[in-house]
Amino acid sequence: MKKLMATLALAGLMALTGCGKDEAKKEPSASATAGGVPNPLRVATEGAYPPYNMVDAGGNLVGFEIDMMKDICKRIGTECQFQAQAWDGMIPALQAGRFDAIVAGMSITDERLAAVDFSSGYTTTPAYLVSANANPLQDVEYGLERIDLTEISADEQAAIDKIKGLLKGKVLGVQTSTIHANFVDKYLADVVDIRRYDTQENLALDLQTGRVEIGLADAITWNAFLQRPEGKDFSYFGPGFDGGLFGRGQGIAIAKGRPELLAALNKAIADMKADGAMKNLSVQWFGFDSSMP
Repeated sequence: MKKLMATLALAGLMALTGCGKDEAKKEPSASATAGGVPNPLRVATEGAYPPYNMVDAGGNLVGFEIDMMKDICKRIGTECQFQAQAWDGMIPALQAGRFDAIVAGMSITDERLAAVDFSSGYTTTPAYLVSANANPLQDVEYGLERIDLTEISADEQAAIDKIKGLLKGKVLGVQTSTIHANFVDKYLADVVDIRRYDTQENLALDLQTGRVEIGLADAITWNAFLQRPEGKDFSYFGPGFDGGLFGRGQGIAIAKGRPELLAALNKAIADMKADGAMKNLSVQWFGFDSSMP
């Protein structure tokens, strides 16, 4: 029932626009700022990836990225118009012109850069495995706190091999079409039974009910679950993972061939970092500064 309600809520949000407006606008942006930026700027987000983006009790899109984009739109002199979009259809819909930008905790990877352009990164955090506190995996010494996949050392490879051995035959959940799914496919697919989910929230629900024993996701997103009452019996285990296929932080995706928009977004992000606004939003929503230099 919770999954059905979440699905219906997301479907109802597909027409949601920013600043409390309810009417969808799927036509191309009608005008532009003096700098050539669309006005309004149509921004797609998932609405199901807390605390980056989510839906509050009143049915409004909220979260770190929502506040960040509102600030960015003010700085570049355009109206910010949000619409919810299912995660696995975001890039094709962007390429088809249904909106101007994607802001959805999307990591900057070489694979995605072949399809879209990205702004400079605004946040970065490692990925972690999570299980129930009572799971024996929580009691194992893994030897390392972090594994950088950019160039794997002998110690890091030994830790990966140890994790693979311990996870053999277990059911692991991950959100589909994400860098975390890419990691599981490359490093763990030969030892685990993979369950793929349309949203991180549905993964967390199945973790609670025991349909999956282990989940893999971004640390910030896990924190949103672990700090709620329903997450009190779950914890991280093993090292965090970053670098390599995990990309170069989260960025704003736009269609290729829009240099004026890319330049405006990059300047606004740089200004937010310089005046402390990005750090303040990070601390407000995540509890620590995850903003990129």
